[in-house]
Amino acid sequence: MEIRPAEPEDALAVARVHVRTWQAAYRSLLPDHYLDQLRAEDRAARYQFRNPDPLRPRTIVAVEGGVILGFATTLPANQADLPDCGELAALHVDPDYWRRGIGAALVSAARTRLRDLGFRNAMLWVLAGNVRADRFYRTDGWMPDGANRTDTVWGVEVNEIRYQRSLQ
Repeated sequence: MEIRPAEPEDALAVARVHVRTWQAAYRSLLPDHYLDQLRAEDRAARYQFRNPDPLRPRTIVAVEGGVILGFATTLPANQADLPDCGELAALHVDPDYWRRGIGAALVSAARTRLRDLGFRNAMLWVLAGNVRADRFYRTDGWMPDGANRTDTVWGVEVNEIRYQRSLQ
């Protein structure tokens, strides 16, 4: 498996992973009719994988045999109470490849990127009730920090819990 920066031509494959992951992981957490109408083509149009600005989101992909199995997106966190903190904004692995170490490899590479940008700590948001994500992130050293928010993601309102971890 190779982990590399996402390229513009990866957009549709990344979007397919993104949609499939949401449809599998959030099936009991979001309305079925909402999940069923998600389309990779709609999501792919929003990606910007070639922006060189280090303050913009950066996506890496896990690839094997030319197939994108998962991706992670990092950026500087925009949290007033967490200055100088990096953010893991997305981590998704195609459900057909869950529990094969791909997520662990991606989160490790994402932590390295945030460290390389000079961040000492990182944060992320997890959909409330996402037991699989909670277990995964806790195993990797992330812990809820008591912050919660209601956000609109892909047009649906969600409740999220913030997690943090040291990058040192």
